[in-house]
Amino acid sequence: MTGNVRERFAAAAREERPDLAELCLLIGAEADPALDGAPADLAQIELDRLAGLLPYGLATPAAWAAALHQVLGVGHGFHGTSSDYRRLSSSLLQEVLRRRRGLPILLSVVWMEVARRAGAPVHGVALPGHFVVGFGDPAGAHVLADPFNGGRVLSADDAELLVASTTGAALSPGMLTPADPLDIVQRVLANIRAWAAPRTERLAVQLWTIDLALLLPRHPAKLRLERARLLVKRGDFLGGAAAMDEYAEVIATFDPESAAGIRSEARAARALLN
Repeated sequence: MTGNVRERFAAAAREERPDLAELCLLIGAEADPALDGAPADLAQIELDRLAGLLPYGLATPAAWAAALHQVLGVGHGFHGTSSDYRRLSSSLLQEVLRRRRGLPILLSVVWMEVARRAGAPVHGVALPGHFVVGFGDPAGAHVLADPFNGGRVLSADDAELLVASTTGAALSPGMLTPADPLDIVQRVLANIRAWAAPRTERLAVQLWTIDLALLLPRHPAKLRLERARLLVKRGDFLGGAAAMDEYAEVIATFDPESAAGIRSEARAARALLN
């Protein structure tokens, strides 16, 4: 089952136009095989159903934002709270649709997928520390909405305050660039990895998030080193050491000092067998 999920994930990630909902549902299936099959199909049906509840004739970014707020936020209670950051289910689309609760980025996926099905000009906006949704032309007239707060429309001052509260930095125009679907998927996986990191019993979760991320057409090279270190933590000293050596070989030409340190780390991992 797992291998099949990963094969489908890799294929979906390499489509000319990657299907964000499909990729997020496959993340859910990797996290819990019980979420594959019928639950994933039902999730797609629910997104279609919610899209069908939006009124016809919406013509402005503000009208689209208001309609999504009314249908999803008010009518169906989709929102998030601080406690949702402590649950893996808050990062799994099947569960977010069932519970109507989740992290900002997964709630934004719901908003985007429902709006897209209804024909809205919608895009994700990866503000530092808090994902939101944009309606309209990113370079022109547009409206930002915060699905974590039920789809509340954000004024320019609200967006500035949101960024400042999470990073201490000022909002820059580059932060409003539409998020690419594969970057959104990468961020979802990173969120799950961060959730799992504090607990040693969740090492397997960290590992599969990296395995999926490495199937994406582009990914941070350092994920390979992170994966190698996880293998060592899980007791696969030889596998982890070999992966470290492979990574060191890749970076040796432009960063020999770091490569030497990683090779030393690999030798230490092998020594744990003695």
